[in-house]
Amino acid sequence: MGKIIVTGASGQFGNAAARLLLEQVPAEDLVLLSRTPEKLAEFAEAGAHVRHADFDDPASLLPAMEGGERMLLISTVRVGSRVEQHTAAVEAAKARGVRHVVYTSLLGVRTPGNPSVEGFDHLATERMIEKSGLAFTHLRDSLYAEAVATAMAIPALMAGHKPENAGRGRVPIVSRDDCVAIAVGVLTQDGHANRAYDVTGPELWALPDAMALVSQMAGKPIEIEPVDDEGMYAYFDSLGVPRKASDVVPDGPIPWASEGMVTFGQSIREGFMDVVSDDVERVTGRKPRTLRSVLEQYRGAWPK
Repeated sequence: MGKIIVTGASGQFGNAAARLLLEQVPAEDLVLLSRTPEKLAEFAEAGAHVRHADFDDPASLLPAMEGGERMLLISTVRVGSRVEQHTAAVEAAKARGVRHVVYTSLLGVRTPGNPSVEGFDHLATERMIEKSGLAFTHLRDSLYAEAVATAMAIPALMAGHKPENAGRGRVPIVSRDDCVAIAVGVLTQDGHANRAYDVTGPELWALPDAMALVSQMAGKPIEIEPVDDEGMYAYFDSLGVPRKASDVVPDGPIPWASEGMVTFGQSIREGFMDVVSDDVERVTGRKPRTLRSVLEQYRGAWPK
């Protein structure tokens, strides 16, 4: 088997994937790409190939892809302009003989009518990879439990309330650990070519119920204020969050736009993420983590 490439290896997902891969394949079979390769010194010392790669600089990508057979393409964070980045990576990989692209996509993106702006990029990337002629595996990840435990829980506990536009729509909240584990499974096993997996946790949650669990575990009240999409935009406006991805200031204080969050809530409310799958267990051989177990893990970071 040729080498396994991991893009964005200094990010949270990429770093965790690299660690798990090191337990299963020889270090010299790993190619770890990053715009900041100095952050991956420990992997280089272990014998992995650490290479500089910048998705906005296609010339850097050809040498970076050398010798790879399978590539984990971790979606970048730049909503609205990441399809060009992903395309540059796939074209370079193909030109250098990579045969299989494993992509971190989003749950529900292939369901017609899904309003999630986050999903538009993922859908376009999935189609681009399929057209490339390379073998593909799309990993359609659900909402991260870690995001619920930190980005959602901490402000809600501090304020004592949280506006929510997802209503009683349900989402199979999943641990990032399981998303990483299924990615590594697909990269190191055979039989996953030209498939898509729904990467979900073991149970469906309405977000108000998830917040109620946070409240109960923290011993602090969180009042959920149901709002419509305009009300949700108004809330993010009050925090100074730009509405459109194109308005995000590079390296600014808030690296994301509210449009993605509001339409994500809308897609949950309208049932586009109401699906539970056993793909994590089938590929990894272990049951996915519960939301409660992830909340336990992050509880120490909550306001006292």
